[in-house]
Amino acid sequence: MRPLPLLACLLATAIGGGLIARGLAPAPVPAAIASPASPLPTSAAVAPVTAQTPRSVAALPALPSLAPMLEGVTPAVVNIYTRQVVEVQSPLAADPFFRRFFGMPEGPQQRESQSLGSGVIVDAQRGYVLTNHHVVDNATEVSVQLHDGRTVEAEFIGSDPGTDVALIRIPAENLRALPLANSQSLRVGDFVVAVGNPFGLGQTVTSGIVSAVGRSGLTGLGFQDFIQTDASINPGNSGGALVNLRGELVGINTASFNPRGSAAGNIGLGFAIPANLAHEVMRQLLVYGEVKRGSLGIELVDLTPRFAQELGLDTAVRGAIVTRVYRNAPGEAAGLRPGDVVTAINGQRVDSAQALRNAEGLLPVNEAAALDVRRGAQALKLSATLREQPKQLPGADIDVRLGGATLGELAEKFRRGGLAGVAVVNVAAGSRAGQNGLMPGDRIYGVNGRRVDDLPALRSALAQPPARLILRVQRGAQQGDLELR
Repeated sequence: MRPLPLLACLLATAIGGGLIARGLAPAPVPAAIASPASPLPTSAAVAPVTAQTPRSVAALPALPSLAPMLEGVTPAVVNIYTRQVVEVQSPLAADPFFRRFFGMPEGPQQRESQSLGSGVIVDAQRGYVLTNHHVVDNATEVSVQLHDGRTVEAEFIGSDPGTDVALIRIPAENLRALPLANSQSLRVGDFVVAVGNPFGLGQTVTSGIVSAVGRSGLTGLGFQDFIQTDASINPGNSGGALVNLRGELVGINTASFNPRGSAAGNIGLGFAIPANLAHEVMRQLLVYGEVKRGSLGIELVDLTPRFAQELGLDTAVRGAIVTRVYRNAPGEAAGLRPGDVVTAINGQRVDSAQALRNAEGLLPVNEAAALDVRRGAQALKLSATLREQPKQLPGADIDVRLGGATLGELAEKFRRGGLAGVAVVNVAAGSRAGQNGLMPGDRIYGVNGRRVDDLPALRSALAQPPARLILRVQRGAQQGDLELR
């Protein structure tokens, strides 16, 4: 007879021991009454405990659900449909041969394109709807479909390309608006719900958490102070609502990130404009018709570990070094000096020069901003009141060789495409700038080998007029140097 394998012996022993132990043990004690506080009488008979199913679903305890909150939210989220008419010029239409033999019409032809997005009713009495600038940009017609099926034509009030916020108005009654939450109180880990019209499927609800706040540094998205969430945000969700569990608006959904493109789907990286920022943009659009942005009037570079050592700072310190302070600018009035390192503004950490520029563009003008500054071993707290920065300047105010040219900031659509520099808005006939070869539509992005990102940077580069002025210019698809005399 072959010996049993060791594992079989062990199993047999365990099973047999279990049967013997079960035969000798007393009846099992229900867990509900087995406690030191209520000892089991030895002489009492114990009834067996069995599981029971409820007689009806109504007997079940209430299940957690977002449905009651969403009943008040979804009527305030609308679908937006836009129509654009664009002119398209075929390069072959300029050739008489093709026009004659192929029947091609002369001149540009009109084509119609359509897009879709979402919006949020924030004022039921006046019919104000917040959405994204890119949803209604260049639209000739904007239609809004309400939750109850009504479709109305919307009136465009204004938009801010820099923050991608737009305001429209709908002439409709019996509207429901969402209350605005204080988005500054949001914390990472808070539950949020996104409502919108992805891919034109109709109103859709997704949920997630706040993954990050104060997110910036995303390419091509203007001024940034985003709420990041893993709630699914897809094409068509743009302009929709991001709400908390109280049904309050905490953000306007604006973008999602996917390395393979937005059409590839959501991977849990969605971004929303904070409700506080959207409300401030709405206020300025209603008061001024545009958004006024402030400036400290300073030039900045990133604080690198090497610069930190030279300034006697710990290499772990992050911030922006002040390299120039304009005369009579808010920075000068606040007491900033070249060599100062700005580490925070209004309590928001500054990690780079771009981060401070971003913060400047988001703060309202004529209001004090608190600056945390390192000056050598000193830690200072300064207060600066930002002033509106001009969007256009006469070229002669920057350098006499630019006389007759009007220079302005690049349109936001170009900045979203990764371009930087200064736009030549106009050049007067016979002017010095015109004689030097400057033309309307040129983009100036360098001066004497120095990069120029915007008007303040151009003013800084020419604060001391150089003997030779060589501009790096893009004209259409061509790039080159242009010397001004």
